[in-house]
Amino acid sequence: MRIVIATSNKGKIREIKELFHDREVFPYTELMEAFEIIEDGDTFKENALIKARAVYQALGDAEAVVVADDSGISVDVLEGAPGIYSARYAGEGCSDKDNFNKLINAVKSAGFESSPAYYTAAVAIVSKEGESCVHGWMHGDISIFPQGENGFGYDPIFTPSGQTLTLGELDSEVKVGISHRSKALHLAKMLIDQIKAQRS
Repeated sequence: MRIVIATSNKGKIREIKELFHDREVFPYTELMEAFEIIEDGDTFKENALIKARAVYQALGDAEAVVVADDSGISVDVLEGAPGIYSARYAGEGCSDKDNFNKLINAVKSAGFESSPAYYTAAVAIVSKEGESCVHGWMHGDISIFPQGENGFGYDPIFTPSGQTLTLGELDSEVKVGISHRSKALHLAKMLIDQIKAQRS
């Protein structure tokens, strides 16, 4: 059974491949030209399903199982922003650094140096058996002082609850055990196992 990841984000691809190391996993860009997917949903779930559907339809392979993630960070002092706009917070085509610099400046402008925050990950699965979506969360705090070079996105400014280091400083093994995406992907893996069992 071929599992196709509906993203071209190298960080996400690496994380998903690590978790699905015993499966046949391909980023969709290895199977076709990358194409624009308009993520116009109002929630992480809606956007994850939009991506998974678009890639499943474009593949033209009824046997494929497409996995898509939509995730982001919500900051308390910013009333939940950037939320679903996390990947493009600083504008279309912006870099991770542009995004977290904008977040740092927004927190500073609100008169704070840190704030409770949490990550949400929605992982959608689309196959001939139907559609489903699971979620994972990771709570912690963000700081306006970046630390660490590991990871991607907002990792250098987010410290998970129960940790003293940011995601930018933590070893990848530790991150995999606590991350929002890992939690959602573990649930997704269970659903994919059910699909596999139905087919055999």
